[in-house]
Amino acid sequence: MTALENTNMPKLKLVAKGKVRDIYALPDEADSDKLLFVATDRISAFDIIMDNGIPNKGSLLTTLSLFWFDKLSKILPHHVLAPAPSTCWNEEGDRNKADEAWQSFPRSLDEYRDQLEGRSMIVRKCEVIKVEAIVRGYITGSAWNEYKKSQTVHGIPMPAGLKESDKFPQPIFTPSTKADQGEHDENIHPDKVKDICGEELAAEVSRVAVELYTEAATHAEARGVILADTKFEFGLLPATSESQSLSSRLILIDEVLTPDSSRYWAADTYATGRGQDSFDKQYVRDWLISENKKNVENVRLPEEVVKKTEQKYREAKERIMGQGKWA
Repeated sequence: MTALENTNMPKLKLVAKGKVRDIYALPDEADSDKLLFVATDRISAFDIIMDNGIPNKGSLLTTLSLFWFDKLSKILPHHVLAPAPSTCWNEEGDRNKADEAWQSFPRSLDEYRDQLEGRSMIVRKCEVIKVEAIVRGYITGSAWNEYKKSQTVHGIPMPAGLKESDKFPQPIFTPSTKADQGEHDENIHPDKVKDICGEELAAEVSRVAVELYTEAATHAEARGVILADTKFEFGLLPATSESQSLSSRLILIDEVLTPDSSRYWAADTYATGRGQDSFDKQYVRDWLISENKKNVENVRLPEEVVKKTEQKYREAKERIMGQGKWA
């Protein structure tokens, strides 16, 4: 199957083009408070988009995000209004379900159905909070690198004697700035979040991010998967009254708990003191490092890396979701 690396919908206004998602305005004036999110098959590493994509990646990410949005809605509302049509068809082969799901989308999108099926969702507009809300349950990645140098994580003092991949006593909130495309996110101390969005909202983002992580990690553990860390993004809905609190306007947005935004490890091979077998794009990062192509532009992934990455994303989805409602 050919990867969908770029969408082409000339009758729609392209609002933003991210590392993975293309975001469009809906053509109908009545839907001016909504956006169309399309997850392409692009893949990035170290904030650089690779020259070729991973077939099925956008559909797998969308399916997994929808699963988590639904599961975590008891903790926090989300921005999804109409889910990706035909997700069930792509996974189960049921054309009737695909046709039924498609009816939740405006008819003005019918001519672009081949680009939207299984990988798109209509979401509500909101004010994006300019913070990457990272929660870590284990010490790995950039956190491990910082710890080795200074015995801190995002500037937070840590106990002595931690080994790579050790579990923290409690999940920790370790935010970063939300950089524009082409720029790099910057790890910051949690106390710096209030300088970005105010003290009240900073405290709520920290609290709810840890709660979301804890709920997700518990589910993943029951499925034989360790959720080492993840990144959440949040938005604010417009206020309906002057007295409405910020916390009541907070919603979960973008993607959630996908292999792009999270580190998933195999629980049955987990051991401290080393890196772990993972179901995420760490495999791509490791390949780039081994080939001395970290932070190099115009890199094309070899076919074997493309296939292995697709397999890892699919395994993450299958392990996490099982045979439930969204399978």
